[in-house]
Order: sequence, then structure tokens, then C-alpha cells
Amino acid sequence: MAIWNLGSINADFVYSVPHIPAPGETLSSTSRQMFLGGKGTNMSVAAARAAAHVHHIGAVGEDGRWAIARLLEYGVDTRNIAVLETETAQAIIMVDPNGENAIILHPGANAEIPQVTLQAAMAEAQTGDWLVIQNETNLQRTAAEMGQKLGLKVAYAAAPFDAERVQAVLPYLDFLILNAVEAAQLEKATGQAPSDLPVRDVIVTRGSEGADWYGTAGKEHFPAIKVDPVDTTGAGDTFTGYVLASLDMGMPMAQAIAQATKAGALMVTRHGTADVIPDLSEVQAFQF
Repeated sequence: MAIWNLGSINADFVYSVPHIPAPGETLSSTSRQMFLGGKGTNMSVAAARAAAHVHHIGAVGEDGRWAIARLLEYGVDTRNIAVLETETAQAIIMVDPNGENAIILHPGANAEIPQVTLQAAMAEAQTGDWLVIQNETNLQRTAAEMGQKLGLKVAYAAAPFDAERVQAVLPYLDFLILNAVEAAQLEKATGQAPSDLPVRDVIVTRGSEGADWYGTAGKEHFPAIKVDPVDTTGAGDTFTGYVLASLDMGMPMAQAIAQATKAGALMVTRHGTADVIPDLSEVQAFQF
């Protein structure tokens, strides 16, 4: 089977700062690095490094051809990435000494993915494949509706959170993943707790407290693995990519979450985003 990811592609500029700045505060960074990133890209790379067959659907500007080459290097099928006459998306990421971050996004080409690019990708998809979408691109509802009609399993990572966008795709979803803050926001908007949503499988990630899975048998909690974090950027995306890859390979959900938890724990011990996501051999060898 395969994973089709309608996902963002960013140039991530990561600044190490003594603390996350308050409103009106000016800070000097202690370092600056540039990485390949974007929630969609991170998920594609994570799933590919977990040994899944991943097709990325997206767009960059002429200044982003390096990102396509990097994705291809990491084992992601890039044939459905359009090159547009606009600029590639960017993220400004500030990381404090505890590994916490604050992020500013400039959407660029992520908001202009041509519908024809999505249609060309979906024409190749097979019944039973996975389609994953996030909130950093256009065409989410179109993709979800198309995926359901084609018999794909549709997964949605509800970040950056937008209640209207989430509610628009809920009828088409098989799998929803969101963090605790996003789950609370969604419950406020819909009046439905995670266990009441019309989605077969819902995962709520809780950072250092682990994750909760709401499935047909009820709620199951998975504790986090204790590590010393240096950068939490991309950890949730790594978790999501590994869960999807594991499910695509036929693992039961509990086993998929356990493997993804290890991948996420490894990820927070590293500085960076897509370029430093651990591969399957590292995750399987990880001792804790």
C-alpha cells in the first residue's frame, strides 16, 4: 500500500534563543540554522524513514527546488510537487534551552497547490491507501472528499488549528490526530469530546504525558518515554508519520503508537526538523 500526503513544504529557519520573547521584547539568538521542514514534509520524511511508500503532494516556488531534491533523497516520491511562480513557504522557529518553541509561518506556495496536481496524484492512488492532510495547505476538504470517494483511508492532523477547517473535513475522516490544546479547542467548537467525534480512531497527543487513543474499544493511554529534550520541533509530526507508516504496514494501532512514541522521543533529543528524523533502524534499536 502507500501513503499520499497533501502537505506543506517549508524552509525552516531555526533560532536558538535564551527564552521565548514576550510581546515587545527584542532578543539576540545564539545560533541560526536552516532545515527542510513543514508539517507535511516532516510527516512524509518520517513515514518514508519508517519504511512506507510515500507520495508527497504539494508545491514550492522556483527557490524551493532544493527541497524537492532533499525529499527525493530521503525516499519520498516527489512527482506530484508543483513548481510555481511564487515563493516557497518559510517558518521562523525560536527554540529555548528547554526545547520549547514558538513558530511563525509564511504560507507561500503551500496555499497555492493546483487542484490539477492533487487530481493527478489521486488518479494513481489505490483503494486502501492512506491520504493524510494537515492545515498548512489549501485543498483539504477537496482532498478528503476525493479520498473517501476513491476508497482511501483519510487521516487528518489538525494543526495549525482552525475549528472551521476541522469541522469541514470531519465527515470524511477515518483517523484524526491532534494535541491536547487542539482537542480542547475542538470540543469547545463542536461540543464533542474526542470519544464522541464521528471518527473511527482519534489520537490526542499530550507531550511529556504521552498520548490517548480513542478507538472502537474505548480510550487507551500510552505513556511518554522520558528523555532530555533539546528541541520539540517536529516531534508531533514524526509521531504522526510513524503511526501512519506502521498502520500502512498492517500493525495494530497499539503497536503503531508504541513505535511512534519511540520515534518522537528520539526526535526531541535532536536539533532540527525533517533532516534529523530518525529512521526505523534507530527507532527499533532505541533503548529507554
